Amino acid sequence: MLERSYFDWNATAPLRAEARAAFAEALLVPGNPSSVHAEGRAARRLIETAREEVAELAGARPGDVFFTSSGTEANMLALTPVVEVAGDKRPRSKLLLSAIEHVSVRAGGRFARDAVEEVPVDTQGRLDLAALADAVAKSPRALVSLMLANNETGVIQPVAAAAGIVHAAGGLIHVDAVQAMGRIDCDMAELGADLMTLSAHKIGGPKGVGALLRRSDDIHIPDPLIRGGGQERGLRAGTENVAGIAAFGAAAAVARRQRAAEASHMLALRDRLEAGLQAIAPGAVIFGAKAERLPNTTLFTVPGMKAETAVIAFDLEGVAVSSGAACSSGKVQPSHVLAAMGVLPPLTHGAVRVSLGWSTTAADIESFLNAWRKLASALSRGQPSAAA
Repeated sequence: MLERSYFDWNATAPLRAEARAAFAEALLVPGNPSSVHAEGRAARRLIETAREEVAELAGARPGDVFFTSSGTEANMLALTPVVEVAGDKRPRSKLLLSAIEHVSVRAGGRFARDAVEEVPVDTQGRLDLAALADAVAKSPRALVSLMLANNETGVIQPVAAAAGIVHAAGGLIHVDAVQAMGRIDCDMAELGADLMTLSAHKIGGPKGVGALLRRSDDIHIPDPLIRGGGQERGLRAGTENVAGIAAFGAAAAVARRQRAAEASHMLALRDRLEAGLQAIAPGAVIFGAKAERLPNTTLFTVPGMKAETAVIAFDLEGVAVSSGAACSSGKVQPSHVLAAMGVLPPLTHGAVRVSLGWSTTAADIESFLNAWRKLASALSRGQPSAAA
């Protein structure tokens, strides 16, 4: 059987052993966390321990962590015109977001479509701060949503600088830290984030668990998406996913302890991968290469390559890569991120994302480069299997 190398960590990370153990142990706890008996209290302790671990990873207070079913749900919960600050209930008429946001943010949350405005990025995929300043000057009480690191290019955004601009105008800033958490420092206070979204499966927790964090209890969202019981302090009704949340907490604890070492490991391997990639195909383009990026992410192409056939070619060689964001039900579509960066369609149609993780090895890098050598050779000969 072909030994496989996994390079799609930005889509989802493998489950950490600690998270798997926490999940299995939590399944043995029979109580409902809303029950007051011993079994219910045991389930509640698992949730609150996880809340503490997630809060510590993000530099937040446990009481400001609200668990959801995903990062997408957390984004939807955060992006509402009626978010209140210190009792101010005036609705916010505008949602400003960068042109490279995840599709769950680009959907606009609960804002009307004509109330959503995109702010441009530069050719490296970084937010145009001058354009943001102009936008908030026109809509000073806007809610601004900005990802900390792009899921396709890995380019890190100037969130702290953006937060300063937004706050000076009287606005709020929501930070989608789903892709950045566990790979770079994501302290809410240092970033100036008012709201922050996280997702368990990006840091080695299970799929189907996310969280919305707020900077303080001065921030209140009066219109929860799911109404019913008083779970998650009234912000997210429904019996909690105790096992998933416990595993999220376990993954957060490991990510916090090992982040620096894992980032150094991934960066060294990524640099090796990129050097080999360009040595094999000198015409290869690495998007966002001149900007600060996540230590694990490479988005690249060569002229004439088609993403769909390239992904299949890699897969047949036992290498799992992607064509970009894993949010379109398996469809391979041109990247809105690259389009926003001014990349022309012939290149956007060929972009392939390679993303590494803590268990990626030097042998995996060699497997990738061997597969790339075959693909690049086929491209140079114009073979249909590698090109259009």
